[in-house]
Amino acid sequence: MGKIDLKKELKFLYQPSAKAVVEVEVPSLRFLMIDGAGDPNTSPAYAAAVEALFSVSYTAKFMLKKGKQAIDYAVMPLEGLWWSDDLASFAADDRSQWQWTMMILQPDFVADAVIDAAIAQVRRKKALPAVSQLRLASFDEGRCAQTLHIGPFSEEGPTIQRVHDHIAARSTLTGKHHEIYLSDIRRGDPAKWKTIIRQPMK
Repeated sequence: MGKIDLKKELKFLYQPSAKAVVEVEVPSLRFLMIDGAGDPNTSPAYAAAVEALFSVSYTAKFMLKKGKQAIDYAVMPLEGLWWSDDLASFAADDRSQWQWTMMILQPDFVADAVIDAAIAQVRRKKALPAVSQLRLASFDEGRCAQTLHIGPFSEEGPTIQRVHDHIAARSTLTGKHHEIYLSDIRRGDPAKWKTIIRQPMK
């Protein structure tokens, strides 16, 4: 069996064009999640959350690959839900007031027991404090508008506005601002970073 890549199987959700805003119906999906608050650029809690998510996701992947099922799959990209109790601080880019849920999609064939075992192994071997805050949960976004942003996060504003304008012309915004990070920002040129901007709508 070849390597399974859910980004290709769920192409309509994970491979949008940058040329247009499109509407999608997002089904209920299962994520490993962790909640937090504060500026993602400076918050130790944010860095710890991301490390815990990837550590457990990759541990689960290799458990399944080396186990009886021998299934190999690509770990899905990091995703983030962003909001603020004070909408003015969100619009003003006051990141110290931001709240977030970071998450990574887990394939259906990765059983809860495998995730539990991966969490236990990472806790034992790496002693990452944030691991204890992880949760596995279903997330049902429903009707959304989305597009692809190419470039640094600091230049997302016009792309986000395009998505919001699309929704405003047809419906109303609901839910939380959602970003999906397709690029490895540790290595890539910021001008080429690819981020899906998604916003639920009624």
